[in-house]
Amino acid sequence: MNIKELREVIAIFQEADIAELEIEREDAKIKLKRHSEPEVRHIVAQSPASAESRDPGIDRTEEKNDGLVEIKTPMVGTFYSAPAPDADPFVDIGADVGEDAVVCIIEAMKLMNEIKADVKGRIVKILVDNGQPVEFGQTLFLVKPE
Repeated sequence: MNIKELREVIAIFQEADIAELEIEREDAKIKLKRHSEPEVRHIVAQSPASAESRDPGIDRTEEKNDGLVEIKTPMVGTFYSAPAPDADPFVDIGADVGEDAVVCIIEAMKLMNEIKADVKGRIVKILVDNGQPVEFGQTLFLVKPE
């Protein structure tokens, strides 16, 4: 990992509303931690979404979406709906997903991070296009929970 990549990691960490960030690659392991927040939110590059409702990966507030659950991105990056340009998307509208189902990939600093549904239900809306840049906490999918 070079100094430019390290600076990008630090910039993303400073922009994000998280207390701890850990990234592991073949050539490096980085762990950034804030001590001022009482609640620790932990994101690991290989599995960024968490099932906890306070995690930015999922929003269980159902008031604004008629009972739908939002799957949000836990990081800044580029949204990819499929594992490769010529592959089928992970999910389409109407697809049934389980909590461990991968719904997309967010590329951040050349790392491909699988985003899991963390909710059991049916995809009713996809809110971003393939290749679109996304911001921390941006809603990616709406799911009708089972």
